[in-house]
Amino acid sequence: MTTAPPPVPSTRPVVKSISPVAWLKKNLFNTWYNSLISILLLWIIGSTFYSTIVWAFTEARWLVIPANLKLFMTGLFPVDQLWRIWLLFGILCALGGLTWGVLARNGAKLFGNKTLLWIAFVVALSLLVPTPLVPHRLLLLGCEVLIVAMAWVGKTAARANPNLGKWLPAGWGLAAFLGLWLLVGGLGLETVGTGKWGGLLLTMFLAVVSIIVSFPIAMVLALSRQSKLPVVKGLATGLIEIMRGAPLTVFFFIGDVMLPIFLPNTISLDRLLRAMVVLILFCAVYTAETIRGGLQAVPRGQAEAANALGLNTPLTLGLVVMPQALKVSIPALVGIFIQMIQETSLIAILGLFDLLGMSRSILSNPGFVGRYAEVYFFIGLIYWVMCYVMSIGSRRLEQALNTEH
Repeated sequence: MTTAPPPVPSTRPVVKSISPVAWLKKNLFNTWYNSLISILLLWIIGSTFYSTIVWAFTEARWLVIPANLKLFMTGLFPVDQLWRIWLLFGILCALGGLTWGVLARNGAKLFGNKTLLWIAFVVALSLLVPTPLVPHRLLLLGCEVLIVAMAWVGKTAARANPNLGKWLPAGWGLAAFLGLWLLVGGLGLETVGTGKWGGLLLTMFLAVVSIIVSFPIAMVLALSRQSKLPVVKGLATGLIEIMRGAPLTVFFFIGDVMLPIFLPNTISLDRLLRAMVVLILFCAVYTAETIRGGLQAVPRGQAEAANALGLNTPLTLGLVVMPQALKVSIPALVGIFIQMIQETSLIAILGLFDLLGMSRSILSNPGFVGRYAEVYFFIGLIYWVMCYVMSIGSRRLEQALNTEH
């Protein structure tokens, strides 16, 4: 009688850490020509950074930013209703901190050295925001404290009750409906038309809605394009090829000029709704092709093994094939989502003023003529922060899902 050998425990590969000097010698100065190129690039980067610092502290006139900060952030949203945006921001911070704590429940430390440095940096940045101390900077600090506190609560509660994470999607879904009610109004709140939305508020709303709503549509399109039914496959392929075959600006013009021609005179679609539909479809078709590539990367034996275990087609897709496909597609998906954040600037075609559109209207003010560098540097920094945060989140997600040692 033979006995099976004991299983070999899986261990992570040993990562060798090297000193900064050794890393520089290995990667930047290992040969004479690499050393020459590295010195040249470092000189260009250093001189550019120095010139930017000198311009920012001696030549730039930053008065245009604090004078129009409300327009940059919320557009023409009524001042007496800004408490609704702060309340929504607080709810999102609380949910974000709770989610952070739940996801990090198995970690040794919730607040490592890098995390504490980032928290200190964000707090310092909040204190430097060119707004009155009361109430705006205090509210920002309060939201940051709320994130940290809810992260601790989430980790503590998740360790006591591991099923807490199952309720997070329901919480985010409820927050979405609550946020829409706070922004639009009604049911006891003053109605705020979408024409008064603008700035960063409109940019974030369009980006978040487009990404979230387009994702399930993209999954359906990706699966439909691989369907064996000719009609289903043909419709999905036709929609994808049509949307990918023209620039996004063309579809914005179609939504603004041609769509009203085909609708009855009694129906008038809101401009924000037209922009949302175009962005959702445009994001969905590119996401669908990325997911389809991920599906093709999953070995066929995975589905065959699931069928052999008795799983039907929906369970095989949902539990075996799709998770592996999405894990492979994370870098490309994040690239598409970052692109969608940037593409929201094209809604100026429909007469809506997002962050970039509001900047153009501010620069048309005679009191701020010629302050292009300051304004575009400021909004470019905002776009970079949003995209970089999403990039960091995707890398953390890739590390968490990396099961190949």
